[in-house]
Amino acid sequence: MNGTDSRGPQLLRGALVSIDTVVPIPKLVVFQYNPDSVTRELTVRTPPEGGTRLAATRLAGAPLEKISMDVEIDAADQLANSDPTTMALGIYPQLSTLEMLIYPTSASVIANAVLLALGTIELLPPTAPLTLLVWGIKRIVPVRLDGLTITETMHDTSLNPIRAQAALRLNVLSYEDLSITNPGYYIFLAHQVMKESMALLNTVNNTAAVLGAGISLI
Repeated sequence: MNGTDSRGPQLLRGALVSIDTVVPIPKLVVFQYNPDSVTRELTVRTPPEGGTRLAATRLAGAPLEKISMDVEIDAADQLANSDPTTMALGIYPQLSTLEMLIYPTSASVIANAVLLALGTIELLPPTAPLTLLVWGIKRIVPVRLDGLTITETMHDTSLNPIRAQAALRLNVLSYEDLSITNPGYYIFLAHQVMKESMALLNTVNNTAAVLGAGISLI
């Protein structure tokens, strides 16, 4: 695990940030320890089959990207500092914040129940808050939490969890998935621009090594 060490450089911590447009107070899930590994699976997005031969080389948009990681949550540091919330509740608040990323709010559930009782024929499913995966300043992407497996490995005397592992399965949301009025649309676009600049930097640094000095690809 990668945490922070007062004897060395300050390490950035990964986080999930949830922003509700109705109640615009960010909810943060800061990774106490950065995961040792992050698995990213990218699948090309192609046009529908049955097109012309040119369709074979065309892209229908940004690739579909899935991210999975295991996050450790431990109350040891807070308990050592006698944090009153942790002493009373363990890491239940942190786990609840994580789980609420895939729950509709109770207010929306009650509102839909009232509308149904009044005879409303069509009810719109609740909209999930905008959720961002922050993995360093160069990688901030909108995501949807598609799956969550929590393994609680230690509890206090009141059965509050004080140590757990959360396996996160995230879907990156691109401009293909979001409305142009959604802030996540532009956050992903900025992420792609950053990725393009990183790819260009790599190309400039390696062209001479492959072709020799003074030789241009174009």
